[in-house]
Amino acid sequence: MMPALRPFFLALVVAAPAAAQDIRGLEVCTAEKSMERRTGCLQSNVEFLHQALAKQAREAKAELGAVQREAAAQKAEIAALKDAVAKLLREIDQLKKPKPAK
Repeated sequence: MMPALRPFFLALVVAAPAAAQDIRGLEVCTAEKSMERRTGCLQSNVEFLHQALAKQAREAKAELGAVQREAAAQKAEIAALKDAVAKLLREIDQLKKPKPAK
């Protein structure tokens, strides 16, 4: 295994037991005796999970958009700095040229 991946796999192993924990908002459907109530309970859980997934997707999309905007701003800043450096280098070259004799 590559040494760079070791922390990732270690974190994955450490986080794995947490995945089996209860999810807040889900109902325990195994306690229901009638099939209709159990089915309704499961449908409620599915709807809850769909809503939670949609919320996470919206949040991830918003965060990605913010990161993309920040990256675009940084690229623009880098381009402006490169232009400034190029201008300074041209000015330095002009100063290094010998002045014509009078």
